Amino acid sequence: MTVPSISFRDRLAQDRVVLAPGVYDAFTASMAARAGFEALYLSGAAIAYTRLGRPDIGLVSVSEVADTIALVRDRVPTPLIVDADTGYGNALNVQRTVRMFERAGATALQLEDQSFPKRCGHLTDKAVIPAGEMAGKIKAAVDARASENTLIVARTDAVAVEGVSAALDRARLYVEAGADVLFVEAPKSREQLSAIAADLGGIRPLLANMVEGGQTPISSAAELGALGYRLVIFPGGIVRALARQAQDYYASLAQHGTTQPFRDRMFDFNALNDLIGTPEMLALGETYKDSGPAKREDAA
Repeated sequence: MTVPSISFRDRLAQDRVVLAPGVYDAFTASMAARAGFEALYLSGAAIAYTRLGRPDIGLVSVSEVADTIALVRDRVPTPLIVDADTGYGNALNVQRTVRMFERAGATALQLEDQSFPKRCGHLTDKAVIPAGEMAGKIKAAVDARASENTLIVARTDAVAVEGVSAALDRARLYVEAGADVLFVEAPKSREQLSAIAADLGGIRPLLANMVEGGQTPISSAAELGALGYRLVIFPGGIVRALARQAQDYYASLAQHGTTQPFRDRMFDFNALNDLIGTPEMLALGETYKDSGPAKREDAA
């Protein structure tokens, strides 16, 4: 896990796609960074699933996300794209959210144009606020950030509500308001993905969201990069993978009264400690023992 040598803004300007897996805490972030990803995506849905045990319907609070950002940033230096939902209110709330998340360690903040209460982008019956109101929120976010290297990702959910053409119009308006990255959520076909990239790809870096079982057909990062997308996220995949594993684990333990039948699908105690860096942490602690001034013998 190394500190990036260039800014995330400069990285997105390069002609190759960035694949960012979803994470929801410092543990998953550390494993993703260890796997070598160039950026991570802190998913609001994944926080709702794991921290609240609830769906992604706007229940997670701004402070819960800020706390999670800080814990992730304390563990890894990897660029962190943060799902900031609607900004948790109006333009002034957006500004407070930007300041909080930037201080906590966010590299990029994603803001969406849904009305409140919001829904996961791949659920039905979404609603969006007026485009002009959202443009004001994007401008407020840009004005509030302390560094130009903190990117503002403008997401529109208008495809499902107003159609692709209206979503493209919204995206261009959000660029005028200062958005650094564009995210048109939940296109329903490869043809729509391609049309979005053809229309907007030369304006700002584009983000594509891959949700297993969602509205958009799953494509690889390489395929999406060839269409013109520069950032591809798989935000909730880790939760779906772990949920399947956890369901099987608990069913096995309930049936057998022991973890023995499941042992070949688990890390043991020592392997998990190696994964999270326990030996290194203990060794580091040893270097700080008895580090005060050396004792001097009294003069004779």
